[in-house]
Amino acid sequence: MTTKRLIDEQALHQKHYAEICEKLKQDPFAQFLGIKLIELGEGTATAEVTVAEHMLNAHGTAHGAIIFSLADFVFAAACNSYGKTSVALSMNIGFLAAAMKGNRLVATATEEKKNNRTAWYRIRVETEHGLVATLDALAYRKSDYFVEIEGNE
Repeated sequence: MTTKRLIDEQALHQKHYAEICEKLKQDPFAQFLGIKLIELGEGTATAEVTVAEHMLNAHGTAHGAIIFSLADFVFAAACNSYGKTSVALSMNIGFLAAAMKGNRLVATATEEKKNNRTAWYRIRVETEHGLVATLDALAYRKSDYFVEIEGNE
């Protein structure tokens, strides 16, 4: 009979905070878009990007893809904040208002519930003018950790 080893993920987050942040900040696509991680907590994250000319759609407003990409990045940061490799299973976004060139988009992800295999997040994307989009996201939490777990019992 095998026994499962319990991992204190809060302690893991605190012990490896700098390493986890650095890994998330190295996301090539987020870097390409100019997305910056502002804050990372246990199951939470905040990131921002400023809407530039090349991020506009044919109507002159922020393209949905930049809004979604920011929400996706902050979701990824929040669900990987414990150092456990996590990937998206499903995401549902609602676009509520337009954002314009020069607007600073800020996305915040909050963990609603997690267990060993899945976790549920709510994401808000806002500008200085109010709420732009909301996203509900479900993560699959893989078995592996991308930080050292030895000695963390």
